[in-house]
Amino acid sequence: MRRKEKLLKAMKKSDKKNHRKKERINEILEIPVEVVSQEPKITILGFKEVLIENYKAILEYEEFYIKINTHTGVININGFNLKLKEMTDDDIMVLGKIDSIDFEEISDEE
Repeated sequence: MRRKEKLLKAMKKSDKKNHRKKERINEILEIPVEVVSQEPKITILGFKEVLIENYKAILEYEEFYIKINTHTGVININGFNLKLKEMTDDDIMVLGKIDSIDFEEISDEE
């Protein structure tokens, strides 16, 4: 059991070093965070449009409620006459009268 624990600890340490190296390279090259990470980028245009970049899936879709899964959590959009206008593998555009947007963050359990 101890050997397994030591191996897991060494793997975590190696992952952290690799992550720091990647962050440093991205910083030097001035690459935007949303391009190299899986963090969602949310752009709100007034009360009628929301663009979400780096989404994973649509979990629920109703005229008054849209629930979108991302790599870091869930985005809930509430409003009226909500429609999905444009969708690609990474981006989604929501149109309608948007009342509120809230987030459910996925916590890392270690």
